Amino acid sequence: MFAQFLTTPYLPFAITFVIMLGIGLIEAIGLGLGHLDLEVDGADVHDGALDWLGLGGELPILIWLTSLLGCFTLTGVAIQQGATASIGAPLSWGLASGGALVVGALLNTLAARGLARIMPGFETTVISTDDLLRLRGTILEGTARRGAPARAKVVDEHGQAHFIMVEPHDEVDAIAAGETALIVRREGKLFFALPERNTLLRSI
Repeated sequence: MFAQFLTTPYLPFAITFVIMLGIGLIEAIGLGLGHLDLEVDGADVHDGALDWLGLGGELPILIWLTSLLGCFTLTGVAIQQGATASIGAPLSWGLASGGALVVGALLNTLAARGLARIMPGFETTVISTDDLLRLRGTILEGTARRGAPARAKVVDEHGQAHFIMVEPHDEVDAIAAGETALIVRREGKLFFALPERNTLLRSI
């Protein structure tokens, strides 16, 4: 069966299967690429086409794509197996791929809706970068100085850890490893913080 899977009529489905495994591995090791924002102008488009595709809910786009690839692969293999049983040979890869794409997309609509129901809170913990402002972070290593940022850990309201680069807000300050600081602003990917040893911050 494995050797048959690598023949030309099955090749599109073998390639799709490998891609699906790769995306699944990325999701499994927690790189977070599934949390891609899908912005579409116009409510009618969002409520229509995206809902029909199964993307109108809270399902991360890479999980949706993995599901689509899985449906395409399974449908394609089923089509080729059915053709072999019926006419003695699989269909051409182009014909089988076209049929698998149509049927697989329909099946994926149902699969995506089912996945969205069983993981309702998956996207609710995704926050904006600006949401890290006014939170406290702990310097993990080195000493943060102006022009020499240090790596810090910030835990958001959902308990998720974020690792950011921090410099002191004031040029005269330095924040050593193990110290906490209040994140007050950011410029691009760089955050600026006030050391918590500042007595004015302890009551905030």
